[in-house]
Amino acid sequence: MGQGEEMKTRPEPKVEIQERGEIFFFYRPKVEREEAHSADDVQRLYIVLRPESGERAVEEKQASDSGKEGEKRSKSDEEGDRDQKKVEHVGDGTEGGHGSEEVNIEKQPLLRFIVMGRKSLPDPSKRSRPYWGFVEIVTTKVEDIKTALKGEEYDTATRGHRRNSPARALAEGIYRILRHEAGRKTHTHLVYKLEFPPEDADGEPQECLNVEREGSFVIQIKNPGQKSSTAYFRGLQSKRRAVFPAHLQGQLGQLRFGPADPPDFLNYEGCEFLLISASDDIDEELGLELETEGEREEKCSDLMEMFGDAASSRPLLSGTWI
Repeated sequence: MGQGEEMKTRPEPKVEIQERGEIFFFYRPKVEREEAHSADDVQRLYIVLRPESGERAVEEKQASDSGKEGEKRSKSDEEGDRDQKKVEHVGDGTEGGHGSEEVNIEKQPLLRFIVMGRKSLPDPSKRSRPYWGFVEIVTTKVEDIKTALKGEEYDTATRGHRRNSPARALAEGIYRILRHEAGRKTHTHLVYKLEFPPEDADGEPQECLNVEREGSFVIQIKNPGQKSSTAYFRGLQSKRRAVFPAHLQGQLGQLRFGPADPPDFLNYEGCEFLLISASDDIDEELGLELETEGEREEKCSDLMEMFGDAASSRPLLSGTWI
């Protein structure tokens, strides 16, 4: 599919593209449920962003030895050096991303695995209500995302043996993060347009989880150094929050929330943000049309090519629950 194209349909309002890429949606049924047949059966909604171009080909991301990315890397190194010196684990999977390194998003895959606090996107009819989410994983390895999507079994002290079903592929499309000048104020939007499921598909799971054919959301980055007074979310524990480099943290200043400008904020595990529904018609709101490659065969799905063996595809391809 690739990142698609965008076209300005009128000079106003003024918008500037910061980042282009692919967007993938997944959901996971509740614990101990093999299938989901309604939103009540859903435990989590996930979003995966894969930036492919933007204002800058090179973006800044967390150091690869921090957060969950560092934990996976350390374990891999430990297995490879089992008979050599002991490898120190940098992260235990509970700390946020920190440090800094560069990645060329036009030459190397960069993947952000995002968890929404609610099991849906914001309702387009309730445009003043923010929805909280956070970046769970930042990685350059597809296998890390596939592992996050797979099911797992575990034991608890109170409920015994438990099972999490694998995630389901829900939708696939293209996205933009853009800068929007509205009067004297500038804010940032996350906008997307779907390519899968096909428009003639049933679409019940997508409708129930507010994943419309296209959508526009104001995105605000939470300042990890400021307490939030909002009642809409509790937020991550302090040790799990991102530690941004000084120049990014400085842009937030004393604000509790700031624009996702640059999108590099999202390249840190533990980055928290708010999505506020702005419109389900990007052209009407922003004078911008997103163009995908049109109807394509199932085998052309980039989601299935990358993650197909980790997530069931029925909701993605036919728009029905599983």
